[in-house]
Amino acid sequence: MTHQDTTPEAVAKKAAEDSTASATGSPAAAPVVPNASQDPTKWGRVDDDGTVYVKTADGERAIGSWQAGDVSEGLALYARKFDDLLTEVELLETRLNTHAGEPKHTLSNAKHLRESLTDAAVIGDLAALAARIDHLVARAEQAVEGAKHEKERVRAEAVARKEALVAEAEEIASEATHWKSAGDRLRQILEEWKKVKGVDRKTDEQLWRRFSKARDAFSRRRGSHFAELDRQRAAAKARKQELVEEAEALTESSDWGETATRYKQLMSEWKAAGRAPKDSDEALWQRFRAAQDHFFSRRSAAFSERDAEFAENAKLKEELLVEAEQIDPSADLKAAQNQLQRIQERWDEVGKVPRERMRELEGRLRAVGDRVRQAADAQWRRTDPEAQARVDQFRERVEQFEAQAEKARAAGDERRAKQAEDQAAQWREWLTAAEQAIATR
Repeated sequence: MTHQDTTPEAVAKKAAEDSTASATGSPAAAPVVPNASQDPTKWGRVDDDGTVYVKTADGERAIGSWQAGDVSEGLALYARKFDDLLTEVELLETRLNTHAGEPKHTLSNAKHLRESLTDAAVIGDLAALAARIDHLVARAEQAVEGAKHEKERVRAEAVARKEALVAEAEEIASEATHWKSAGDRLRQILEEWKKVKGVDRKTDEQLWRRFSKARDAFSRRRGSHFAELDRQRAAAKARKQELVEEAEALTESSDWGETATRYKQLMSEWKAAGRAPKDSDEALWQRFRAAQDHFFSRRSAAFSERDAEFAENAKLKEELLVEAEQIDPSADLKAAQNQLQRIQERWDEVGKVPRERMRELEGRLRAVGDRVRQAADAQWRRTDPEAQARVDQFRERVEQFEAQAEKARAAGDERRAKQAEDQAAQWREWLTAAEQAIATR
């Protein structure tokens, strides 16, 4: 432990510093008090007659008598008593630092210790211990004052919390429409209310009256709402009864499209009618659904029969396609056209096929028709007199220039022969283009 000057003058100076620090709001460190057991002779002595003295700022003070043995043992005994007092002070400081117990009790104990020092039968640095206790008392007084302010703060926070809970309850009472969640929240507010402590009785009673009034107002509004809801559900029950009766009247209809549309409308009207009382709402719904199921089951059976007929028609059209796809317009165009026309007539007589097969089957027949039509177009282009005349004209020009080239070469005129061959080559290109145009038409 650190040693310090413990003369009366130094102790007085330390107390003054502590007092100044306390006044400025930043408490100084506690004065250091040496353990008396380390060197009791520094703080006391035993006289020859056995009287035990302790040294103080005012001089020596007799504190007892020692006749039992060695003087050092007597000094050690009284030093241990001093150290016990120091331990009590340290324990009080610890309680203060850790906020264990009431600061008021710590202050009371510290003052009692300070008073006991006047005639305490101990050997040690009493001045330093007194300064340490004075420091403790000052801090304890600050803690007492702080606890008082803290109590006021806690009270203010508790009042503010309950005021907030009351305000929320009043808002729920006047505006809430989600009845279950609002009721649950009011119950939660009540539980929170019970946990808030520290409000004075008068304020607490005033706030409680507001809270109770809000809960009563909410209960009245909720009761009115459910009374109106009961009236609405009675009206919904009557309307749904009408819808059920109409749905049951339509169950044997064979007008599939119009009746199915009406059932969809009835469903929309059912939803718009609102909720009937729970017991009757379920019973009415079972009747309504049973009527729908009966009609749509009959329609499904009818559609299944129709689908079977359409599937058979698809097989017949597949057979016609096999025949149509064997048509060869290049062999005999006229015969191909006649055969295709007969197949198309039989195709129309067969009737409808499943919707998912229509595009496939129609596409295959259309491909055959396109092939026959393209063959007819190509034949017409090949027999176009104007196109054929151009081909003949180009062929004649080619032959003329080839004859000129041969004649010039025979005469030894290579230049004119080359010129005629170039012209023949040009006309031969035009001839080829004209022939290809006829072939691709």
